[in-house]
Amino acid sequence: MPMSLWSDVSAIANAVQEDAYFIVRQMAVMPRLVTTYNDMTGGNLRKNYAFNSVTVNEAGEADDIVHQAFTPSAAQTLTPIEITAGVLVTDLRRDSELPESIMADAARELGMGAVDKIETDLCGDMASLTGGTIGAAGTVITWGYVAAAITRARAANKSNSIPLACVIHAYQAAVLAKAASVAGASVVNGPALQDAVNAGAMAQVFSFLGVPVYQSFTSPTGTDFTGGVFPRASLALDWRRPIRIEVARDASRRGTEINMSAVYAHGVWRPELGVKMTFDAAAPTA
Repeated sequence: MPMSLWSDVSAIANAVQEDAYFIVRQMAVMPRLVTTYNDMTGGNLRKNYAFNSVTVNEAGEADDIVHQAFTPSAAQTLTPIEITAGVLVTDLRRDSELPESIMADAARELGMGAVDKIETDLCGDMASLTGGTIGAAGTVITWGYVAAAITRARAANKSNSIPLACVIHAYQAAVLAKAASVAGASVVNGPALQDAVNAGAMAQVFSFLGVPVYQSFTSPTGTDFTGGVFPRASLALDWRRPIRIEVARDASRRGTEINMSAVYAHGVWRPELGVKMTFDAAAPTA
């Protein structure tokens, strides 16, 4: 039955919000890999303070311990931003489509728009990692470069047990796949890696040297993409107000507005623990 009442449009607002937020949670890659905060609202800044290192000394049997200063200094600051998007459902469209169609279309458009914005913001933060730099603009990614980045990140964290994540562009993942699968001119990798690639394990995420490698589809900067290898503490996402969907009647335009907004902050948090990688990300052709 075609939708013709205001109450029909108003009633779908909650469902649109739930569907849009579900899309953000399920399809966004980066928010799952970074430190996430949910304990503040409003536009106040979130500041991170770093403490100086102490020196461990040897001591004789009767020596007193030498105490050292241990003071904080301002390090990183996260500044909240507000994002918005909206669609106008005209009366003509409203009278021509089922409520389910409008709900699905609005949820997808608003949710995917938020995903693109959040992913782009967090991926852009990887360029500010300071634990090391692998590759350069125009460089073709190789398994050796990825191995080097993982090793450098483990050295920066001084640990082999702290979980790391590696994020590269999907176009770069295609280059790695070609080098390790039957798509390449020669197959010289270990059988387990070949099997994983050819079986489709690289469709979304795969593991290399014990580190999960995630693919991002955000737009490269020019033809290059800067990814990284980092622990969760390196980057932060600070939600101040999750996605909000509001419905409002616009009589002068003879339609109904479905408006999305959200407030969050993002940025590097412990950048010295992550290693950035810059490689070519041109669209694959073969």
